[in-house]
Amino acid sequence: MARQQDIAQAALRRHGRTFAAELGVRLQRNTPSPLFRLLCLSLLTSAPVQADLAMRGAQALGTADWTTPDKLRRSSWAERAAVFNRAGYARVDEKTATQLERLNDRLLSEYRGDLRRLRDEADGDLRAARKALKQFHGIGETGAGIFLREVQAAWPEFHPFADKAALKAAEKLGLPTEVEHLAGLVEPREFPRLVAALVRTQLAKDFGAVRSAAG
Repeated sequence: MARQQDIAQAALRRHGRTFAAELGVRLQRNTPSPLFRLLCLSLLTSAPVQADLAMRGAQALGTADWTTPDKLRRSSWAERAAVFNRAGYARVDEKTATQLERLNDRLLSEYRGDLRRLRDEADGDLRAARKALKQFHGIGETGAGIFLREVQAAWPEFHPFADKAALKAAEKLGLPTEVEHLAGLVEPREFPRLVAALVRTQLAKDFGAVRSAAG
């Protein structure tokens, strides 16, 4: 157990930054705009593009000031496609512009632009939350997992949660693949950073360096 805790701490030191933090949103506030931006990031990360490109796309939405459903609704399809194209989405810019519009339309019609209503309806039921998230166009199993992995920092009723990508990386590091046991390696407030660190370790193919840092 001590060895596993050392590895977990090493992963946190090297890669312990949530993707929401990289995007520049503070989920702990549990306000509509950060949750909306996380949903957009989850959509973009679900696309067949590299993770850093998905982040650039999500950051580009912020630069364009499309940080709420109402602001995004006032954008045109051509404007969105151009923003994605400049962010590097040359192959999927048009498709992504359409997906984002459909996602936003559902968010406005079903939840009046506020994902906290989705939280209230799920009422702590992980399956219900995952099912509701997958009703958004472009959000599948991967996207729902990304959203829940990050949002547990603001919605503690879903703690502990680790998606398949995080658990796959945990297995490669010799860490528990049962989420409750994995969560037991760190303080509850650190768990969202740990699962993000595991995903980043996989993306960086940094397993050896994490093990070495653990001593």
